[in-house]
Amino acid sequence: MRLEAEVAQGLIDRFKTLAIAESCTGGLLTHRLTNIPGSSRFLQAALVLYNNEAKKKILKVPARVLGRYGAVSEQTAAAMAKAVRRMFRADFGVAITGIAGPGGATETKPVGLVYIAISVPAETLCLRCRFQGTRAHIKRQASTQALRLLKKCLS
Repeated sequence: MRLEAEVAQGLIDRFKTLAIAESCTGGLLTHRLTNIPGSSRFLQAALVLYNNEAKKKILKVPARVLGRYGAVSEQTAAAMAKAVRRMFRADFGVAITGIAGPGGATETKPVGLVYIAISVPAETLCLRCRFQGTRAHIKRQASTQALRLLKKCLS
């Protein structure tokens, strides 16, 4: 069974719901999950928020968080995951933010740096990842890692 099918089945079996906020993956995580028949049983909503204004306006990510830590940070990923979970009253909120490249990198934030956060009512976990390859490879690896983290949270 593919990873996304395992995650989908885990959510369905546990009667859990999911909301997603994606940035650098551009909706790839959502795409992979909505390829599963019956995904409407667990997927509440998914948003692609590519710039800081959208993150502030729609998810209410504090300007001070974006200003101090930047869009590609543990703090922003966590804020996105919490906000999307609350906004759609889901059991799980997942957020992905990072630099897929080939541009956009800085000395402290290289291409391939991605933060993945999962929020549940009691806590929010955030994983810092460093992926290699083309833009497409980085997006794929980030969505796969998000699915792995979700699967782990469901076990």
